[in-house]
Amino acid sequence: MTSKTSVIPTRRALLGAFAATMITAAPAMAGVFSYNKGAGSIRRVNLRSGRTGEAIDIIYWIEGEYIRPALDEVNYFMRDWRENRATNMDRRNIDLIAAAHNLLETDEPFHMLSGFRTQRTNNLLRSRSRRVAKKSYHIRAMAADLRLGSRSVSQISRAGLSCRAGGVGKYYRSNFVHLDCGPVRTWVS
Repeated sequence: MTSKTSVIPTRRALLGAFAATMITAAPAMAGVFSYNKGAGSIRRVNLRSGRTGEAIDIIYWIEGEYIRPALDEVNYFMRDWRENRATNMDRRNIDLIAAAHNLLETDEPFHMLSGFRTQRTNNLLRSRSRRVAKKSYHIRAMAADLRLGSRSVSQISRAGLSCRAGGVGKYYRSNFVHLDCGPVRTWVS
């Protein structure tokens, strides 16, 4: 894998998406999660990892369709780096990350501290900190711990909470926000 990955959609796809958003602003449909409103008509994740030195800035959804090769790149990027093991991340969590990032109106990539974790990695982290949940959503590929240099924990958590799409944990001392696509809830640690 290269350290910087991107997928460029076709010109036709981009023009079609742009035209659709310029012509009409469709109302949000009942039952659609709020993060769909914040994610945009073209969804992109922009992440970097200090642990692996990798970065990813990739469009993974366009014209109502997920782009499988792009999701594969995201899954690999969000792998358990300790065991070099990847799995399919829950798409709802990827959408939540994209929506929160979009709402923060910055081009700075999220610094990802943790994405998917194997049970063994989670147990290792639990042995070092009481703040690591035994049944963590990281194990289920439904969570990420993120920070931004240009935004505070409060700002990032507000963006995550406004999506009303899962759990948002504020970790002020460690300067990161936990976002997951489990039940809607919030906590401070």
